[in-house]
Amino acid sequence: MKAETETHDDQPVRTAKPNWLRVKLPIGEEYQKVREIVSEHKLHTICQSGNCPNMGECWGAGTATFMILGNVCTRSCGFCNVATGRPEAVDPFEPLRVAKSVKLMGVRHCVITSVDRDDLKDGGATIWAETIRKIRELNLETTLETLIPDFQGNWENLQQVIDVRPEVISHNLETVRRLTKLVRVQAKYDRSLEVLRRIAEAGIAAKSGIMLGLGESREEVIESMMDLRTSGVSILTLGQYLQPTREHLPVTEFIHPDTFASLKEEGLRMGFRYVESGPLVRSSYHAEKHIL
Repeated sequence: MKAETETHDDQPVRTAKPNWLRVKLPIGEEYQKVREIVSEHKLHTICQSGNCPNMGECWGAGTATFMILGNVCTRSCGFCNVATGRPEAVDPFEPLRVAKSVKLMGVRHCVITSVDRDDLKDGGATIWAETIRKIRELNLETTLETLIPDFQGNWENLQQVIDVRPEVISHNLETVRRLTKLVRVQAKYDRSLEVLRRIAEAGIAAKSGIMLGLGESREEVIESMMDLRTSGVSILTLGQYLQPTREHLPVTEFIHPDTFASLKEEGLRMGFRYVESGPLVRSSYHAEKHIL
């Protein structure tokens, strides 16, 4: 289905989403509980900053993806709803606050992500490692997934995260090679593959994700899936790109659920251990299932 654009008084109007992209409004006791904890402990979540369509489902189940190192990113990717600008100073008490909140929420599998902090010499790696350590100190039974940036290819910084050995380390390719410069302005396709290769070679489950609907062809998606598999990635997510605001990249196509199902079958044939593929799939969707 093509995302045709209607006009009104010479102003573009975004096309309504198809039925398969409709989601329920977030409600319920558990949702309210998580929201209160996030607010009380001054936490940031990618659920809110990224306008995730699964926020109601995940928060209703008592889970959330925490975003560390603030909520202002030093990069300006064309798809992302997280604010871009000059971040505030690093909060040395953030790792303990996050760890205490994980315990308060009773989270069994915790997903941590962050904004890009290219303003820091270590890219935020020290806070990353300390957050993982603190969560483990206070939550002995909790497993961890970390959705990390590329640290600008500084492998010593990446190694700090690898050394604390979360069960899963994820880094999203986001799009196909041809569209990388458009979609991820300050990122590099091959650098992301190298990040994932180093994770896999360290014996940690490597995970990545691709958004569809930005103008890529099926052949390009298959090529990127093969690149990820060759780099050692064992867990793959495929989801529909949704335009956060009129200032962001437009959706060129709403991908039908049958296409996502077909790509999942293709990925499993390639040898991925898990493939989450669907219009509403996001990086941390059903993340608890991806632990060995």
